[in-house]
Order: sequence, then structure tokens, then C-alpha cells
Amino acid sequence: MKPKLLTTLQDYTAKLFVADAFAGITVAMVALPLSIAIAIASGAEPAAGLVTAIIGGFLISALGGSRVQIGGPTGAFIVVVYGVIEQFGFDGLLLATLMAGVILVIAAVARAGNLIALIPEAVIEGFTVGIALIIAVSQLKDLFGLSIAKLPADFVDAVPQLWNARHSASFAAAAVGLASIAAIAVLRRRAGSIVVIALASAAVVMFGLSVETIQSRFGGLPNGLPYPSLPPISLARMNELLPSALVIAFLAGVESLLSAIVADRMVGGAHRSNAELLAQGVANIASPLFGGLPATGAIARTAANVRAGGRTPVAGIIHALAILVFVVAVAPLAAYLAMPALAALLIVTAWSMSEPHRWKERIRARSADQVLLFLTMTLTVVTDLTVAIAVGTAVGLAQRLIRRGVEPAEWNPPER
Repeated sequence: MKPKLLTTLQDYTAKLFVADAFAGITVAMVALPLSIAIAIASGAEPAAGLVTAIIGGFLISALGGSRVQIGGPTGAFIVVVYGVIEQFGFDGLLLATLMAGVILVIAAVARAGNLIALIPEAVIEGFTVGIALIIAVSQLKDLFGLSIAKLPADFVDAVPQLWNARHSASFAAAAVGLASIAAIAVLRRRAGSIVVIALASAAVVMFGLSVETIQSRFGGLPNGLPYPSLPPISLARMNELLPSALVIAFLAGVESLLSAIVADRMVGGAHRSNAELLAQGVANIASPLFGGLPATGAIARTAANVRAGGRTPVAGIIHALAILVFVVAVAPLAAYLAMPALAALLIVTAWSMSEPHRWKERIRARSADQVLLFLTMTLTVVTDLTVAIAVGTAVGLAQRLIRRGVEPAEWNPPER
């Protein structure tokens, strides 16, 4: 379980450092607004997303088994985190995340990294598309400035509330949000999302638009990291949070290993799956100590890192340090970020998660895989992620047993 950082430093050069530094700063520009938006969508304070990107991002790169993995908060966790906070409070989320980190460390020691191959691709795609749909719908409140005190976490309950509140939509918020969607969609591959959000927020301030900002909803952002502390711990609390911790550990493990596989194909490398699980475990133990969210490998940010020239874990470390510098130096400015612009960023992210360019391929897939994908997607939307993953994996493994005499299809984890 040797970290890739130690391997790459053996023949590290100044040229590699320049490339890694450029890539790390570029990815930090992508991660900054996204980390804040993910935290808000998860029902947490904006600072929690930044803490996760700094602490989780640093540890995942420093200890991980991938050369170019970028860690931090991801959209896949929004549904789970929102639900845990709503049911158990933020302290409950911190303890569940810490427990998930311990579970991941145990999985790494048990050499469980290769077990990802047992999870059918259709199940992973199904719950990813389902999560993307939930994220997009949950952002309509801020995108259009709807007057809803608290949007329910449950999709089935949220949709009627959004519809009933449609007459409270703000023209200014909708204009800022829709314009941001169009601009981010065009510029997101060039790390342009932070520029779009900054310009949209500046327009809100300059023209005195009646649009909600981070400042108006949450107050200012802290200009540093908090001191580490343990959340309240008891056996009874741990027992009721164990199901949530297992889901967090599962998501963190699966998403990080998928991201590592994608990264391998982009740079021609080979990740160390158990080292990656160990890094995820340590990151998810450390992040809640500072008030952070669950952390995992972020596929889109990892791909952005590779495209920007990152080739070693140093790029990920610089990405985390660059965000820390931002928090220390200019955090007060982030308080003016407009909520519709952040909602626009998450809607574009959800669209990317659903991989619309792959629907033709999915429609042509064998019927068993189509059923599995839509079953998992539907259960994710109308029930919860735990049920969707459990049922989808069980049905998928049953399908494999039924057709065990048939050569399995090649598994190509997509670049989400």
C-alpha cells in the first residue's frame, strides 16, 4: 500500500513540478466554487466544502495509490449527506463520516480494493443518473429564487413543493441562474466556472439585484481552518449511524476507484487500489475532525488535472494548498457569491454526471443491463440510495449467476 507520491518523487524534476503546479492551481479554480456549492446543496455551511477540499484533497493525493487523483467533496454525496444531516444533525454526519473512514481503512488492510469488479456497471450508472436528477431538481429553488423555507430531502416530497412555489420565482434570480448555466456549459472545460460565477455575483452587487448570496443566507466565510475536534461519540449514536457510515464508505470507495481507473487510462498508469482505499479512509477520518464533509476521488476534477498537465500527486497537493491560500487571503469576497450562479454550477455538474452522450449506447445495451440501470435509477429517486445499491447489486449478481456460462461484457468505467 505504498503511496504513489513516494514512487513519483524518486525521479521528480523541476519540469514536472512546473506542470504539476499549473495543473494544481487550475484544478483549484474548478474546485473552489464547486466545493462551496456542494456543501450548500448538502445542507451544510459553505465552509465545510472548502475544508473537505483542503484536508481531504491533501491527504488523498499524499497517501493515495493514483498518480493524478484529485480528492474532495463530490456531487454523489449530496443526497446521502443531506439525508444524514436532516435526520441526525451535522454532528451526526461528522461521526458517520469518521466511522466511514475507519471502515475504509479496514477495507484497505483486508485488501478489498479489487472487489469493485463485483459491482455491475449498470448499478453504478443507475444510481449516478438518479443522483444527478435529484441534484438538478434540488437546485431549482435557488436557481429561480423560489420562496421555500426548507426543501425536503425526499425527491417525491420536493417536487410538489417546487411546483406549488412556482409563482414566487424571482426574475432577477432566474436571469442570473440561466445565464450562468449557459456560460458554465461553454467554459467549464477551461476552468471557467469560477470566472462565470464571479462575474454573475459581481453583476448582482453592481446592479443591486434582489438575489440571495452566501452572505445573506449564511454570513461570511472563515478565513482559516478550524481547530480539530471530535464529534460527540457514544455506542448508541454509532449504532444508529452505522447504516449511513456504510453507505458513505461504499460511495467513497467506489467513486475513488472508478476515478483512479479513468485516470490510469488517461495517463497510461496503474493505480494501487488498496493504497487508494487507505487514503480515502484517512481523509474521511481527518475531514470531520475539522468540520468537513465526506471526501473521495473526484472524477471530473481528476480529468481536469490530467488535461491541465498534472502527472504526479504533487498537483493534487498544490490544488489543496491553493484553496487554503484562498481561504486565508480572500474568503470575505466569497460571501458575495450569488446563490443562483452556484445552483447553475451544480445543475451543469448534474448534467455531466448523467452522461447524456452515452444514452444511445445504453439504449443499445442488452435488456438485462437496461433493466438493472433503470431499476437502480428509479429506486435511487423514489426510495433512497441504500435500497437502490443493495437491490441493484443483488439483482446484478443474480444476473451474473444466471448467465455465468456467457462471457461478460468488457467493463469500461466512463469519464464522468
